[in-house]
Amino acid sequence: AVELVESGGGSVEVGGSLRLSCVISGYPWTDRICMAWARQAPGKEHKLVAYLNNDGSTRYDEFVQGRFTISKGDEKNTLFLQMNSLKPEDTAVYYCLAERNCYTNPRNFDYWGQGIQVTVSS
Repeated sequence: AVELVESGGGSVEVGGSLRLSCVISGYPWTDRICMAWARQAPGKEHKLVAYLNNDGSTRYDEFVQGRFTISKGDEKNTLFLQMNSLKPEDTAVYYCLAERNCYTNPRNFDYWGQGIQVTVSS
């Protein structure tokens, strides 16, 4: 079974940084994988934050572009999200996602982690 386990969330003040990690295991594809982060703020729908394609290309939501960086660890099944210059509006539950291909709509990803809370306080 596919398993995605996030870690690294927590509370931080405005302007601070956090790094989320995700370990992905058991995925069925041998030729390619797209890994991504999505988030859900209170009362809002899930929104894609960033994805990292199999060819190394990335895509970011406009509201995090320049502040967040998605990357892969030395172990290819590890995904990171470095979040800098955090704002209160970044407060959300963050999810690690995996799918064979990349999509801008997180609902098109079949595999999700359990989610991890990030809270930014002013």
